[in-house]
Amino acid sequence: MADRVRPGPGTRAERAGRLADAVGTAGLDLLLVTDLTNVRYLTGFGGTNGACLIGPGTATFLTDFRYTDRAAGEVEGWEIGIVSGEWLVGVAERLEGRVGFEDDRLTVREAGKLEAGSAEDVELIEAGGMVEDLRRAKDPSEIEAIAAAAELTDRIYLELIGRELTGRTEEAVARFVVDRMREAGAEPSFPPIVASGPNGASPHAEPGPREIEPGELVTIDMGAELDGYCSDCTRAFATGELDDFAAGIYEVTLAAQLAGLSAVAAGRAAVEVDRAARELIEAAGHGEQFGHGLGHGVGMEVHEGPRIGPRSNDVLAAGDVVTIEPGIYVSGRTGVRIEDLVVVGETGIERNLSSVPKELTLVG
Repeated sequence: MADRVRPGPGTRAERAGRLADAVGTAGLDLLLVTDLTNVRYLTGFGGTNGACLIGPGTATFLTDFRYTDRAAGEVEGWEIGIVSGEWLVGVAERLEGRVGFEDDRLTVREAGKLEAGSAEDVELIEAGGMVEDLRRAKDPSEIEAIAAAAELTDRIYLELIGRELTGRTEEAVARFVVDRMREAGAEPSFPPIVASGPNGASPHAEPGPREIEPGELVTIDMGAELDGYCSDCTRAFATGELDDFAAGIYEVTLAAQLAGLSAVAAGRAAVEVDRAARELIEAAGHGEQFGHGLGHGVGMEVHEGPRIGPRSNDVLAAGDVVTIEPGIYVSGRTGVRIEDLVVVGETGIERNLSSVPKELTLVG
């Protein structure tokens, strides 16, 4: 595994420069970037076939003949090469020396094609994660892009609060969310979750034909992808007066979420942030019903580094954009999750991008 890139904001040219420096520091001649999200991050190219070869003194963008004009219009500061014939074979022919490749993004078959097509003196080195580490700390323009996606998500939540949920199916609510996003020029960053009553006990419940009933919790988890950046937010609503058990787990989850938010700061170990929330849930007797990590990074993908959980080795850094999302899931009864999307600052949260109120809200 190659050395990690020190994260930091910057223009695409600055990103490429830092990555090229890191490639040299890692003892590599080149890094081959094939993941299309990473390619877009480095070059701005939005097509479906592209790769980057980057290293000290080298910045080459590769695509095929279909994207000749598009590459010329979207990619600046990179030498553009057109690969003919079979894609990975043509890419392999351009490799020289010690070449890092994204082993966490290529299949075994794809890696085999690269190796088979490379010259005998080419040494392929596993180097997955180098671009992802660079992507962790968001620059101001990226934060504004994520904030715009989050603001769209919040607007849809406010529309939902203004409408009745009772009597609608989970599927209908999910369709409403997707339709509103597309009307605004966005796409869902993941299929929305609408989980009512006992279905709330499944953290990743798929919306189904169940009609939402009065007097139960409805957990809705959604995010938008807008201009290449994602958002992620979860809220749970009551469709009438709740029983003491459902109201109680909501209050515990909210207290845990606020504790997790208070623990966020640059330099804080992710496991410590997770523990701040998890201890409250455990103390309330629901530790076994909170089975996932507290959060994750969000950016060009809805799940990025860092990972915030009980087994994470990550440390939060200024510029990380992360979720804080504890939950309690009681099989056969109900469940709740509350999630904010926040920007990590030096001494705490620099900015909370989720503005929908978290106090238990009644939606008829």
